[in-house]
Amino acid sequence: MSYAPFDWIDDAARRRADAGLVRTLRPRPAEAGVLDLAGNDYLGLTRHPEVTSAAADAAREWGAGSTGSRLVTGSTALHAELERELADFCGFEAALVFSSGYAANLAALTALTGHDWLIVSDAGNHASIVDGCRLSRATTAVVPHADPDAVRKTLRAHGGRALAVTDSVFSVDGDAAPLPALAVACRDAGAALLVDDAHGLGVLGEGGRGALAAAGLAGGEGIVATLTLSKSLGSQGGAVLGPARVISHLVNTARTFIFDTGLAPAAAGGALGALRLLRREPERAARAGAVALDLHGRLTAAGLTAVRPDAAVVSVRAPSPEAALRWAADCREAGLAVGCFRPPSVPDGISRLRLTARADLTRDQIEAAVSTIVSTAPPTG
Repeated sequence: MSYAPFDWIDDAARRRADAGLVRTLRPRPAEAGVLDLAGNDYLGLTRHPEVTSAAADAAREWGAGSTGSRLVTGSTALHAELERELADFCGFEAALVFSSGYAANLAALTALTGHDWLIVSDAGNHASIVDGCRLSRATTAVVPHADPDAVRKTLRAHGGRALAVTDSVFSVDGDAAPLPALAVACRDAGAALLVDDAHGLGVLGEGGRGALAAAGLAGGEGIVATLTLSKSLGSQGGAVLGPARVISHLVNTARTFIFDTGLAPAAAGGALGALRLLRREPERAARAGAVALDLHGRLTAAGLTAVRPDAAVVSVRAPSPEAALRWAADCREAGLAVGCFRPPSVPDGISRLRLTARADLTRDQIEAAVSTIVSTAPPTG
């Protein structure tokens, strides 16, 4: 009798291949030789000399790794400095840095709720929020996308302790959540509001202070934000921002903080360098948004279907998963890297090219990118 406990993997692989959903790792060289509209380097800072120098200096001073969890040896003066400056920049009382934005979302959702709570989650939320809801032991109600009335009704029907959670800018289509209306719905129900500002920091708000600052909600007693250091700040890691008592609670209860190795000093130093650069050059935030609108206008004028961006993500629809994959490959062959979103990454089942607007793109680069996307577009019939 043969023992083959993983034969089911071959069946799953065949089903993925038949559906055109196979994913492949493609290690890139340091200099890829293509125009990158696939990453999330919204402000063009990941290779900025000040940012890379800050990362290198931190590694030389503090070492390659943090050496342990934050509660053992993994907290450095550099981490504390980054937390103070993040909180101040975004308008919150306190901040706590994690090894990733994913870990930050898991921490906030699992440590701030429990088995007797209700979490109301937008249908378009990121996978890290979905996983945090599952791990929280709370009852989770998934409501229609960007629908404050549905949030209000769901909270009102529950009547107990509750938290609503949403992305500030949704990573698939680049549309923004109706944060003021969501905040009112939560306030009326006595519920907390958790906002993942991964795609808002550095792009929205005055000088890139984020979606909550733009909505006048930063620092509110019932408001908690999560964010990533890997997009606009060009580094690695994540953070939770909120009232000081919330942050203290996370230090004592969040498993992805207590049991995870602290963020590497180079990542903390790079993020801090990027944050300070953004303070000095706040025009980068407006430039990223302007590039996104420019890309959208040119692509729709050429007859493609694209969602009008609220921040720096431009989503262009494809007729099928296979067509999206081929389209992205054709763009790469022409010297342009674009994102390709297919099921199950997209909740509505519609495949897309996902473009990242960057503050450092020139007019010639924008024109070249649009020309490539249009010329390689698959037939829609």
